[in-house]
Amino acid sequence: MRTRWTRRADRLRRTWLRRARADTGMTTSEYAVGTIAACAFAAVLYRVVTSGAVSGTLQGLIGRALDAQF
Repeated sequence: MRTRWTRRADRLRRTWLRRARADTGMTTSEYAVGTIAACAFAAVLYRVVTSGAVSGTLQGLIGRALDAQF
């Protein structure tokens, strides 16, 4: 015969197993690495977009688009 404590232990075991299987997200260290990578990519992209050649090209493109007549 199963006691109240045995049933409780079984319930807790099933709960922990279900939670262990459901752990498919990122851990804190993965979030940290992802955040650093995103910041590094943003810094590189910022440097490229604000460079003289790209800035001049974008300004020329926007200027031509604003001067276009339909």
